[in-house]
Amino acid sequence: MTIELLSRARCFGGEQRVCRHRSAETGTEMRFAAFLPPQALGGARVPVLWFLSGLTCTEENFTVKAGAQRVAAELGLMLVAPDTSPRGEGVPDDPAGAYDFGLGAGFYLDATQGPWARHYRMESYIVRELPALVGSELPADMERQGITGHSMGGHGAITLALKNPGRFAAVSAFAPIASPMRCAWGEKALGGYLGPDRAAWRRHDSTALIEDGARLPALLVDQGMADSFLESQLKPELLEQACSGAGIPLTLRRQEGYDHSYFFIATFIQDHLRWHAERLGRG
Repeated sequence: MTIELLSRARCFGGEQRVCRHRSAETGTEMRFAAFLPPQALGGARVPVLWFLSGLTCTEENFTVKAGAQRVAAELGLMLVAPDTSPRGEGVPDDPAGAYDFGLGAGFYLDATQGPWARHYRMESYIVRELPALVGSELPADMERQGITGHSMGGHGAITLALKNPGRFAAVSAFAPIASPMRCAWGEKALGGYLGPDRAAWRRHDSTALIEDGARLPALLVDQGMADSFLESQLKPELLEQACSGAGIPLTLRRQEGYDHSYFFIATFIQDHLRWHAERLGRG
C-alpha cells in the first residue's frame, strides 16, 4: 500500500497532511487526514489518536474545525481522521438523497446487504486496513492507540473499541449515538446495511455489546444538553445505564448550553486529548 500526499502544511511545529490511497476493503480511493506533531517530524514514533467523524462529514471537518493540533503538538499525539464512508463512481447512495444513509453515513460497519456490501466496509477499513497503512507509512507507534469520535463517529469509536479489546488504550466520545438499535438514525442504517434481523445489529450497538459482555477499562463522554438530537437520537442515559450495570467507569459530562456542533467539540477537545495522552504516554 502506498499513500499519495495531497497536501501538507506546517502547524504548531508539526505538519498537517491530507492523504489518499487505494483501499482494497472499500474498492475505492479513500482520503484521510493526519497531523504529525513535532516529535514525529523529529524522528520519534508517537502514539496515535483516531477521530471518527459524524454524519455528512469527511476527514476535513475535524481537521479544520476542532482546533486539536496545538494541544496534540504539545502532547506528541498523532491525529488521524478517516473519511466517514466510501465515495466515488459506482458507490451507491441513499436513493432519496437523505443525509443519514449512504455517502457520508457509513456507520463504521461492514454491510452485508446489496448493493451496499461491495463498498461499505468501514469497520474492516478502520480496524485493519488503515492502521496497517498508517503503521507502515507514518511514524506511528501502533502499540499506543486511542480512539474518539463525534455522533455517528462516537458510536463507531465505542463499538470498535468494545469489539477489539486491548487495541485502544483510551476511548472517548462527543455526543455519541449510544444505542443505534433504539433510534431512527440507527434503525435506518442497521436495517439497510445489515438487513432486518435485529440480532445481527447487536454487535454494532454499544449498549448491546456491553450487555453481551464486552468491556472497556474506562470511557469519557461529553454531551451537550442543548443538542437538538439529545432525546431522539443520542440517548446517553442508555449508555450510562449499560456502563453502570457492567461496572465500566464512565465519565459522562453533561455540558449545559452546548449543542451538537464543532463549537462544542472545540470547547472540550483539549480535555479529551489530555485524557488520551495520560493513557497512551507522550510522544
